[in-house]
Amino acid sequence: MTNAGRPVVASWAGRCPICEQDTVFEARHPWFRDHLICQTCPGGSIPRERAVMQVIRELKPNWKARSIHESSPVGRGASVVLARDCAGYVATQFYADVPRGTYRDGARCEDLEQQTFDDESFDLVVTQDVMEHIFHPDRAYREIWRTLKPGGLYIHTTPIYKDRVTTERRAAIEPDGTVIHLAEPEYHGNPVDPKGSLVTFHYGYDLADLIAEWTSFDVEIRRFHQHSSGIVAEFSEVIVCRKV
Repeated sequence: MTNAGRPVVASWAGRCPICEQDTVFEARHPWFRDHLICQTCPGGSIPRERAVMQVIRELKPNWKARSIHESSPVGRGASVVLARDCAGYVATQFYADVPRGTYRDGARCEDLEQQTFDDESFDLVVTQDVMEHIFHPDRAYREIWRTLKPGGLYIHTTPIYKDRVTTERRAAIEPDGTVIHLAEPEYHGNPVDPKGSLVTFHYGYDLADLIAEWTSFDVEIRRFHQHSSGIVAEFSEVIVCRKV
């Protein structure tokens, strides 16, 4: 998101659901998803992060007093505000060379597919663009369901491709750790690995059905086009999974 020196391609006033300030949303690149920045958020924020926080504030208005697990947080926007304002917030990252359940640089090492947390530990689990990098999302969703308290929510984003009716698997992994590429390898940024994260799935319209097959979650997918909140971009859907 470093576009210093580029001309502004879009700018308008609004109110940010993360920092809760009157602000200006500004982009210096036409790909708003990664470049439409709130000018008052800590570290800036981008549309999908604002969408996540808007849903959290609506569905868990007392989130500051709850227990929250965020996997793979980034150093800006919603992740900063959740960590700052919620005493029960736990951040996790996956480090291949760190024992699960131990800490590095303030983050607990956890594999979403095999977590060390006790059953019913959290009121809210949050991930932002993580599930498209998981080799076994069925296991990850089941683990998240296990660690949520009854009535708990898993609120997350992952790209949903509007031209796909069914989900495409792009990579698989053998028991010995060998990665099998089923499509041209694609990588996204990783906050703890400069090599990035391999994209394992392109999710389609069937994502809600898949989650419901894998778990007992009630699933809702929310779409946005909100200039007033700066939520204008591709792949800004928020998936809400409720443990009932």
